[in-house]
Amino acid sequence: MSSVAMAEAEWFLYVLECGDGSLYCGITTDVARRVRQHEEGKGARYTRGRGPLKLLREWPCGTRSEASKAEWAFKRLSREAKRERVRDVVSGGDGEVHKGIVIG
Repeated sequence: MSSVAMAEAEWFLYVLECGDGSLYCGITTDVARRVRQHEEGKGARYTRGRGPLKLLREWPCGTRSEASKAEWAFKRLSREAKRERVRDVVSGGDGEVHKGIVIG
């Protein structure tokens, strides 16, 4: 993908649950491809050897800048708050990312 197309692509914040129960959060323009990379051991070093991996949640963020801000905000949450944001989708909540803040 060219740098122009990458800049125009929709970016997503995603959260994985690792086999050890820990959470991993990242950003991408193609969630399915990125999860596959993690599963193949070609994603982030953190997820290697921590399988099986389960995609818990993804949020559309718009630009890469907005996705990076949302990722930073999510990573600053307590473990309990992160679980709460992810759990909202299971209970039917519509959580969204707004100006870098994950809203459950």
